[in-house]
Amino acid sequence: MVEAQIRFRDDEPVGDPAVTADSFGDQTNASAVRIEPGDDARALLPHLDRIRLVEVNFPGFGDGRGYSAARILREAGYAGELRAVGDVAVDQLNALRRCGFDAFAPEVPMNPADAERAFATWPDVYQPTTDGRAPIWKLRHG
Repeated sequence: MVEAQIRFRDDEPVGDPAVTADSFGDQTNASAVRIEPGDDARALLPHLDRIRLVEVNFPGFGDGRGYSAARILREAGYAGELRAVGDVAVDQLNALRRCGFDAFAPEVPMNPADAERAFATWPDVYQPTTDGRAPIWKLRHG
């Protein structure tokens, strides 16, 4: 089984405890924040320069609001660790990574071979996203 966390970053994992998005503004020394479904990731945009970790909670498999939070943060220039936590299933990994997640802490450990296959699925993509992969139409037509 995979460790509690899968990372795609060269830096050290952020071990700071994450505070809630609601209390983040009051926590002047906090460098980690946790976004729950329903939290507006745009509230963090003025603070991106001091945030080292954003955890985005997926309390249920079918709740996709965390994907939008990731895109909002990455498109605004957030370069810190973006970690998907909670009910993260192996078949979500590829899409989560495309939205900008670079760390995963699933509730249920994953088989390493399954996780690697998930990340290798769909080598060609159709939409540009924050993962830097060129869409297939751009590869075909320059």
